[in-house]
Order: sequence, then C-alpha cells, then structure tokens
Amino acid sequence: MSLSSALSIAQSALRNTSRQTSTVSRNVADASNPDYARRTAVLTSTGPGARVVEIQRATNELLFRQNLSALADFSGQNTLFEGLQKLALDVNGSDNKSSPATVLGKFQQALQLYAASPSNQNLGTAAIDAARQVVRSLNDGTDAIQKIRTEADGEIATAVDDLNTLLADFEQANKLIMTGTRTARDVNDSLDQRDAILKKISEIVPISTFKRGDNDMVITTASGATLFETVPRAVTFEQSPGFAPGMAGSKVYIDGVPIQPGTGANTDAAGKLAGLVQLRDSVANTMQAQLDETARGLITAFSESAPGLANQAGLFTWSGGPAVPPAGTLINGLARQIKINPAVDPTVGGNPKLLRDGGINGASYIANTANNASYADLLISYGNRIDEPMVFDPAAGITANSSLSSFTTNSIGWFEAMRKQADSATQSKEALAVRTAEALSSETAVNVDIEMSLMLDLEHAYQASARLLKAVDEMLSALLAAVR
Repeated sequence: MSLSSALSIAQSALRNTSRQTSTVSRNVADASNPDYARRTAVLTSTGPGARVVEIQRATNELLFRQNLSALADFSGQNTLFEGLQKLALDVNGSDNKSSPATVLGKFQQALQLYAASPSNQNLGTAAIDAARQVVRSLNDGTDAIQKIRTEADGEIATAVDDLNTLLADFEQANKLIMTGTRTARDVNDSLDQRDAILKKISEIVPISTFKRGDNDMVITTASGATLFETVPRAVTFEQSPGFAPGMAGSKVYIDGVPIQPGTGANTDAAGKLAGLVQLRDSVANTMQAQLDETARGLITAFSESAPGLANQAGLFTWSGGPAVPPAGTLINGLARQIKINPAVDPTVGGNPKLLRDGGINGASYIANTANNASYADLLISYGNRIDEPMVFDPAAGITANSSLSSFTTNSIGWFEAMRKQADSATQSKEALAVRTAEALSSETAVNVDIEMSLMLDLEHAYQASARLLKAVDEMLSALLAAVR
C-alpha cells in the first residue's frame, strides 16, 4: 500500500466516523421523541477506503399499518365509552339514583302507602310529590340527552376541522418528501413528520395508505373513500345549533362519501368521528326513545276512564292532553312534554284527592261517587297497571311487551350491559394499540444503551484512524528528510 493510499484511507475513515458520530448523536438527542425513527449511516466500499452513502431511517411498514389500525379502533371505542359514561351520570345519576326506574319505584311505594290509608291527605300530597320526581327525571333526562347530542355534534365539527388541518399539513410534508427524493436530499425528518400526521389522522378516521413514485403517498379511508391524492379531498360537516328528540344530525362527508356510524357496544366504529356519530345518532336516540316510552306508559297507566267516554289523561298529562297517546307508538319528545296534571297539583291550586276519587277530567270520570274517605280501589288499580303488560315501540330497543316497571328496569339493564361491554372492549383495544406501538418502537425507536455502545466503537475507530494518519505523517516526514 502506498503512502498516498494510506493517507486517503485515513482521511476517509475520519470523514465516515464524523458522519456516523453525528447520526448517533442525533439518535440520542431524539430518543424521547415518539415520532422519531432511528437513523443509521450506511457505508459502502470505494476501494481504497469507504464512504457514507446514505442515512437510512428504520421502518417496518407492516407494524406501522397495524398500529394505525389499532389506534383507529381504540379511538372509536374510547369515544363511545366516554360518551356512555357521561350519559350514565347525566341521565341516570350516580348509582342510578335519578333514573326513571328508581324514582318510579319510590312513587309506587308512595302510592301503596296512600292506598293503605286513603283518608290521609298528607299521604296523597306525598304521592303527588313522588309523581313529580318521576316527571322531573324524564324532563331532566331528555334535556341531558339532547345536550350530550349537541356536545357530540360540536366535537364532530372540531374533529372535522382538525382532520382538514392535518391533511393540509400532510400535503406540505408530502411535497417536501417528493422534492427531496427527486433531488436525492435527506428527507428523513419529513418522513418522520408524515408518519406522525398519519397517526393523528388514524385517530379521527381509519385509513389505508399506498406509495407511488418519488415517495408520494395516497390516503384512503377504510371504506375506500379518497382522503388524500396529490391534494387533500374535502371533509365537510354542517354543525347543528341544538337538538330536539328525534332530530337527525348532519352527516360527515369525505370526498362526498358519508361516514357510517358504528354499531354495538363493542363497536365497529373506527376513529373518533364514527364513534361520535354512533353516540349522537344511535345510543343517545335509543335512550331518548326509552324515556319517551316510559312517559307514554305513565300517561296510559294513570289515564281516567268512564263508560261510553274516551280515556283521558289523568295524573300525568302532556302537550296533546287530555287525549291519551296511541298505544305502542313512540312519540318523540314525550318525556319532555309530560307533566303533572294541574287539576291534582297542589302547587298550582289542584286537589290531590282527585287521584284517589277520580274526576280529574270532570264529574263523569269520578270513581268514588259515594265520596267515601276510605275508598282505595282506584289507587290500587293504578298500582296494578304499572305492573301489567303493555306494548312498547321496538325503537326503544327493549322487549316490546312488558310492564312499565319492568320496562324501566330493563332500560337500566340494557344501558349498564352496554356500558360494561364497552368498557371491556376499550381496555382490549387500548392494550392492542399499546402492544403494536411497543412492537413498532422496538423496531424503529432509539435504544440509548445501544447508541452509546456505538458511540464508544466510533471513538475507538476515530482513535485508530488518527493513529494511522499520524503514522503516515511521520513516514512522509522521514521520507522528506531523507531526500534533503
């Protein structure tokens, strides 16, 4: 080997060590950045010596796609579960203390006490007060459900804005990658940025990706709608200022294709948007239907009847009173309309005794015609009607034929079963998201211990190159001295 070759090798080694050291230092500096992928300086032989030809970025496309899918599934499931938690507290209260089933049970007890001592008007007033709590539960539950629907609608609007912003950011990162790839520049930082954006997008809507020439990327939704191709596609949504029972919410469109809501407690909703749409249009609406059917059952059970006359709303009435709602038919918003009949409400000058005697709708409907103070037949019949089978609208999601008391109890059972299943599914999907993230991290993230070990090896390589350069210098000096 000539001295010039040895000198060239030593210089090349120093340059390579410098590039490698810089790469390792960058790895260590960004070790805590979850969106940073480990870099490796790739050497190739140039004869004599070697040179760094590429700074390679650690990737695993399969694990990355699996992580995107797991993130979308967890985001959709968690969105639904958090909505269920809020519905449970705002509608039914802590431990279901303010649920229709609980307050109806207390009303039944008050009614039984009044029936046992019908001459005690204090018990009559107490029964009316208990009935008022039932009405308040239905009224407040309706308000809470519609408020949660409005809040979910606002979250959908925010998520759509976030998605459009992310797509604009993705476009910029994608352009930098394409330009850098064409000009052979280092685009690893832009690739990190693009992958980080993809993770955030997948939390909002499930995505699939594929690459084209110059590292260009196309994004589609799991259902096949194009989300990004060269430029972002339109994601549109019209937010509603508020909701009424039965009112449909606006759809979210991606490139003209509507996002479909998820179904079930272990939801198939992937991404936050599908979870929010399911909460707003499916779960909340079913709960509202159950409240509305409970209200219809109460109005029907406590209606007054008389020979040859149509049944009329009694203790409980509504905006369509004194008519009784049609049997087996859901009336949207009835739970908000139901109220105590003013004729028996002492707070507005009504007579609680009419609950015992009848006649809320006039003399023709009086049952206690003898004005007997111990008359309890009507009170007992009301209590029996609560436990008699009724026909409920299937839209409520519960067995169509059951008693009113069973219906309200089944309503809690339906909701709690859904909440429990959603909780279990959330934990499972979160675990999968964490595991795929950990698997991806083990393949692409920085291990500081390994990097420090590499740094030590590079230090030794630097020292060896320095000694070779020194030896060449000494030999050249000796050669020049001999020539002189």
